[in-house]
Amino acid sequence: METNQAGYATREKTARAADLRVVAIGGGTGLSTLLKGLKRFVTPPAEISASRLGVPVIRDLSAVVTVSDDGGSSGRLRKEFNMLPPGDIRNCIVALSEDEALLSKLFRHRFDKGSGLEGHSFGNLFLAALTSLTSDFSEAVRLSSEILLTRGHIYPATTSNIELEALMEDGTRVRGETKITASKGRIRELFLVPPDVQPMPQTLEAIANADLITIGPGSLFTSLIPNLLVKGIAQAIVESKATKVYICNLMTQANESLGLTAADHIRALNSHAQRQIFDYALLNRAPASEEMRAKYATEGACQILNDLDAIEAMGVIPVLGDYLEEAGVARHNFTQAAHDVLELATQVAARQSH
Repeated sequence: METNQAGYATREKTARAADLRVVAIGGGTGLSTLLKGLKRFVTPPAEISASRLGVPVIRDLSAVVTVSDDGGSSGRLRKEFNMLPPGDIRNCIVALSEDEALLSKLFRHRFDKGSGLEGHSFGNLFLAALTSLTSDFSEAVRLSSEILLTRGHIYPATTSNIELEALMEDGTRVRGETKITASKGRIRELFLVPPDVQPMPQTLEAIANADLITIGPGSLFTSLIPNLLVKGIAQAIVESKATKVYICNLMTQANESLGLTAADHIRALNSHAQRQIFDYALLNRAPASEEMRAKYATEGACQILNDLDAIEAMGVIPVLGDYLEEAGVARHNFTQAAHDVLELATQVAARQSH
């Protein structure tokens, strides 16, 4: 498989790196982890001409983040202030900020005591305060990003107050992200409530102008699919001239994707988007340790099967790499994954320019 078109594409060396406009779509830990890797390649326009040859360069980086969380600190703030849940957005702001900065550590700080404060993170409270001051959650996100000097733009998938509803295989319906995640049944289809919510114009503009669009990694039904259900986003992705890459999860996930292969993940995303989305799929080939496999097996989870023939039958080109890192849990090597998707987009741009 390493000698296929995509495997070759990721290993070619370019004489000069393209400066890319990148849109990363997702939510949860997966998106913020990827953003940490992508951030390292962001280069201000004035410095692009002086950047090292052959190294991918990001001219403009945007993150589109799902806003359906209704649990924990985010859920409490959502109920008490009638605001969008700030948790996933906060994680992306921190991921794109200068990690060593005090403000970044401050945003991550979670109070472990105090009546009303316990369990809240400072970053969530900060976004709640800014939302109260501006009466506009997206403006609060923009101002927070400025304060933390982030190397990218962060857009909520929608500024409407949404809930998730899942139709299960047994025909029952489950409302709310927390209840869906806790449900034991298999999800057949996901819906937004209300269904016809709009994205921000800046999101559609970023997608239209992108050279690379990534979706994933992240929880299939609660982090990735909700973005594609926002009116106009899936269509904008398909119409964009960008290279579109699905970054596949490392492991199946209890109550989300047990028993699903890599091709099944892509099918579910296409099905909810009602469109064929991807050009490439970035897949991990590194085996997990025996200890890691045993840990995930207690939840019925395992490494995701790369059914390459089924992926290629959908017109998607697999790109294999060693992306698994073990640190108590399975995590993507975000630097390697970011480098490989950028190099892939750079190669596509180089071929198109000839």
